[in-house]
Amino acid sequence: MDYLAREPDPNFSKQRMRQRSIAELVLAEGSIRIEALAEQFGTSLMTIHRDLDELQDRGLLRKSRGLATAQSSTLVESSDVYRLGQQTPAKIAIARAAMEFIEPGQSLLLDDSTTVMQMGKLLFAKSPVTVITNVLTLMNELNGVRGVQLIALGGTFHNWCSAFMGSTTTESIQRLRADVLLMSTAAVMDGMCFHQSEESVATKRAMFEVAAKRVLLVDHTKFDRRALHALARVDEFDHVIVDAKTRPEDIEKMAAQGIDVVVASN
Repeated sequence: MDYLAREPDPNFSKQRMRQRSIAELVLAEGSIRIEALAEQFGTSLMTIHRDLDELQDRGLLRKSRGLATAQSSTLVESSDVYRLGQQTPAKIAIARAAMEFIEPGQSLLLDDSTTVMQMGKLLFAKSPVTVITNVLTLMNELNGVRGVQLIALGGTFHNWCSAFMGSTTTESIQRLRADVLLMSTAAVMDGMCFHQSEESVATKRAMFEVAAKRVLLVDHTKFDRRALHALARVDEFDHVIVDAKTRPEDIEKMAAQGIDVVVASN
């Protein structure tokens, strides 16, 4: 399906940025009155309620008696809304560097990582491309972008990460073949990529298996984290892109394994 010419919808990005700011404010304050949020963000109570409903569905906060209260949940750190606000300059630099591995005419697999999501607004510059993704955020952003053919992977929708996962998703992926996979991971330890979500691992691994070229995008914080489920060896990727704050010893360890490491400039 060919789409009419347009760049990513700025209104959609504005909504996502507002939701992220609301989440960060509520998480910082613990709780805040909903009327105060509407006043602070200069929008209607109805709009704020819609934003809060979505954030509540993602496990970030709860609404009760006119208050938005931070949720104590492991979903907070997993939520795409929360992750989008973390290490943003590094993620943007890495996303820009990743564009060098894309050629017009290629088919691209994009996972649910917020680093890869930064590529959404850049892809029209490499058109024509085919984008295959399970991420609703990217589907909305890329729908209608000139030169982007969008293949949306369905399945069971997980609101906390705005992505479809499960057996339906993995079966759909297995029927495809892509030129390039662009993905990230929650943690890098002992030469392995790990993720905290078993469902995410199954989806990412399915993508990994059907891609001719695999590019891993990881900022420096991933080397200090731990996660539960093993995903893939780092040396199974064709390229690894890191940001300029990545420790030299972490880069040297990967280079010693023969991994092509690209350091993204700010």
